[in-house]
Amino acid sequence: MRFLINSKQFNVVSDILFKPLIILSVIFLILGLIFAFFLSPEDYQQGSSVRIMYVHVPSAWLSLMTYFIMTVYSIIALAFRMPFGFIVNTAVAPIGAVFTLICIISGSLWGKPMWGTWWVWDARLTSVAVLFIVYLIVIFINYSFENIKVREKIAAIFILVGSINLPIVKFSVDWWNTLHQPATLSKLSKPSIDPSMMTPLIIMTFAFIFIGISIAILRIKTEIITRDQDL
Repeated sequence: MRFLINSKQFNVVSDILFKPLIILSVIFLILGLIFAFFLSPEDYQQGSSVRIMYVHVPSAWLSLMTYFIMTVYSIIALAFRMPFGFIVNTAVAPIGAVFTLICIISGSLWGKPMWGTWWVWDARLTSVAVLFIVYLIVIFINYSFENIKVREKIAAIFILVGSINLPIVKFSVDWWNTLHQPATLSKLSKPSIDPSMMTPLIIMTFAFIFIGISIAILRIKTEIITRDQDL
């Protein structure tokens, strides 16, 4: 597993994994779209608008997952002085921002027919908006300082501070009264949706994961090359 913390080994392993990941991304995305739009039923209350879920939920999960990964790599980079952690943070922050933006936009489209408005300042929506702003600040820091060592350390510290928002996003629907529905999946209870809807949701989630990893590989390799050229 050293390829997860070493640039040279990452390049070797990622070259092997990249093409299979692209193939899996295409397969799962096509299957997910077929299941989502043609094989899954409409909701008795929401109608066909429920299909927004197949984009909204995976993007929400990936936005949190990406930031959690950045938090782990910030700890590794700062505590163990491993520069690869800074490389990963710089590379994947825009990916996390895009997933969060997709989550916000799809959530607004989904919320309009259900709530009668595009946006409400409840705990879940507000905390996700904060997450998006945090991503943008990290990106800004990564490209704002000429001294690369200074900017990557500042970004890593800010990422750790921003990680306080992760449990707020996750548990906001449990801690406060919100319009947002509870978690779709829970370890402590059965899924709140029918298997006919769960299947495309899981497939689309894997599609998003494979797409996210593929883009991350490209961005990390590009960041490695850029830093090598600057040396």
